[in-house]
Amino acid sequence: MNFAQIILPLAQPCYTFAVSHIPDLRVGEAVVVQFGKKALYTGIVLSLHNDPPKSGKVKPVLKRLYNFPILSDIQIRFWSWMAEYYISTVGEVMRVALPSLVKSHATTEEFYNPYTLPQERVLQLISVPDSDTLAKMSRRAPRRAALISELQQAGGSLPRQQSSADAATISALVKAGIVEIFERDSSPQLQPITQSALPILSEEQNRTLQALDRGLEARNVALLHGVTSSGKTEIYTHYIARALERGEDVLLLVPEISLTAQLVERMRQIFSERVIAYHSKLTATRRTQIYMDMLRAPAGNFIVGARSALFLPYRKLGLVIVDEEHDTSYKQSEPNPRYHGRDAAIMLANLHGAKTILGSATPSLESFNNAMAGKYAGVTLMSRYGGSLPPKIIISDTMRAVKRGERKSHFNKELLDRIADRLAAGEQIILFQNRRGYASYVECPRCGWKARCPHCNVTLSRHLKSGTLNCHYCGYTTPDPHFCPECKTSQVEAMGMGTERIEEQIALLFPTARVLRLDSDSAKSDSAYNKIISEFAAGNADILIGTQIVAKGLDFKGVTLIGILNADNLTNAPDFRAVERAWQMMLQVAGRSGRRDRAGEVVIQTADPAHPVFSALSEAGYQHFAAAQLAERQMFNYPPFSRLIRITLRHSEAHKLAATATELGQRLRQRFGSRVLGPVTPLIDRIRGELIVEIILKIEVTTSFARARATLTEQIDALRKEDKNKGVTIICNVDPV
Repeated sequence: MNFAQIILPLAQPCYTFAVSHIPDLRVGEAVVVQFGKKALYTGIVLSLHNDPPKSGKVKPVLKRLYNFPILSDIQIRFWSWMAEYYISTVGEVMRVALPSLVKSHATTEEFYNPYTLPQERVLQLISVPDSDTLAKMSRRAPRRAALISELQQAGGSLPRQQSSADAATISALVKAGIVEIFERDSSPQLQPITQSALPILSEEQNRTLQALDRGLEARNVALLHGVTSSGKTEIYTHYIARALERGEDVLLLVPEISLTAQLVERMRQIFSERVIAYHSKLTATRRTQIYMDMLRAPAGNFIVGARSALFLPYRKLGLVIVDEEHDTSYKQSEPNPRYHGRDAAIMLANLHGAKTILGSATPSLESFNNAMAGKYAGVTLMSRYGGSLPPKIIISDTMRAVKRGERKSHFNKELLDRIADRLAAGEQIILFQNRRGYASYVECPRCGWKARCPHCNVTLSRHLKSGTLNCHYCGYTTPDPHFCPECKTSQVEAMGMGTERIEEQIALLFPTARVLRLDSDSAKSDSAYNKIISEFAAGNADILIGTQIVAKGLDFKGVTLIGILNADNLTNAPDFRAVERAWQMMLQVAGRSGRRDRAGEVVIQTADPAHPVFSALSEAGYQHFAAAQLAERQMFNYPPFSRLIRITLRHSEAHKLAATATELGQRLRQRFGSRVLGPVTPLIDRIRGELIVEIILKIEVTTSFARARATLTEQIDALRKEDKNKGVTIICNVDPV
């Protein structure tokens, strides 16, 4: 072939390069190309052909990097699907899919440093002495004879590190022309799979396993709805064991990197050191090593990871498990492609012919609807493992507590009394407040001044420990002022509450209690996170205060009380999914209580106790809750009865942004009519110095979504080509959450 389409890690289409000078080049191989005047990039061969481009000079590929493809046919199809579905380029997929050391680039050849495979020295037997010579050697130089025998038993060659021979023996045989030494790419060092006994399942778990078997015979995807502490992970292990016994690869996805280490340790107790953790917090070298080892090793790998693990080169993927499938962390927020890990996992499994299990105690309405419609198999597990009882839910009316004088700081007496009881009994408590920092904002009580971010249209949050005001959108920080910078007279007051403030107030109310805080400020690293979790699990603290991190996959045997301090922040969000998210979050947090032989309690503080979400909080109430929510969604044509695309336009100049957004809205209305909503200004309309306008495109599920995406892309491309719209950033977010 004379030409190749090359994928580059850029928001650009694929480009054609000449390859006739590189013999036997294959699709999926990595090559070095020059793009622009000086820049050098690692590119991936997407296709090979003999058709020269109609115009322009074709540059040659400079060199190939390895002697094997680093991308399989299934990976190429997966990348292509992701680029098309999420309205991005294959180059943008490459940018997030490959480890950084594999996609090197530089401005000059001097600095270009692609990843090279580790090398190993190999001893090769090139001449075998006759029997008489060997007999003499055995008497006079037994070590040399032993090395020759060792090489013969190994088939003629052996890695140097695997040989017991010393350097002098090897040197003597090399000089005699019997052995030579050469270097080659080292082979992956695979740990053997040594499976321990699988967890013994309860009677109900066995019934669930059998129901899953039947469901996966009929469908490729099954939704496992198991209440908190029901033992879904134990069921996973039985499916994992089956797949590994068949020599297949297994992928177990978790929504948060912080959960990976715990789950890996748990799985290694059963499946040995062969369990591989993969996520973005690993070093670039480690991520690259895992990727390259999987390329050259046989199937049978067990990967536990966050959504980036979807891009590993599976040889024979047999099983995909998406744990906590409802979690919004599976959705990539930025950069492109803004993919959803759960949906991408289902597509990847489909390309491999693998089965997918979606697990959750609070399934997403989209997955639940798919199970009800028969697209997925649906299986439920409604009893807690070991017979533990579900927690008692107590709705505590904040307004009533205020009127009765039964509220101290941010706590109702109903919660404070229970905290005191649990501390006296030596039991543990978790307090949930889904806002980090000390206060939501600071305000001058005299003139009304509020500290705002100069780059974003948001107030700055006070962080007491660092003594700063922080923007949680762009990262801007400034010292916490003691006095109002406007009127210069009054001390500013903290408004709202974050986890730091809750920690301070608990210390005042319960001075002898041992308190830990778990949020993204206190757990900035894996080691800090693990230390907090370990301390609390070991009983070295009485109260754990945290954000949504405390709701995800944690199991503390001593916790018998949960306090949700401000449920209204969850239910009042301006989003059609707000009630679903609030229900999921509160039930997930509640599931941390009473997970052994003691029943737990959950106190939910709210100013709106009549809100229907609270009556649906019993773990058995999901069916009724989901049915009501789906009926409401259908009435207003929201997902899962339609598909959404959020189109975000950004620019620093308001006039130019408004003109471009208005024109795009008009063009889309000519094609989609009333399916177009906006342009509108979002609640937060400026981030990092850029103004923001949004357009929502709502497509019915009965309409071709592929055709709608193609039409949208065509209109945006046409708009971008006009000079008046240059510089306006346009981002499409398919299936936003």
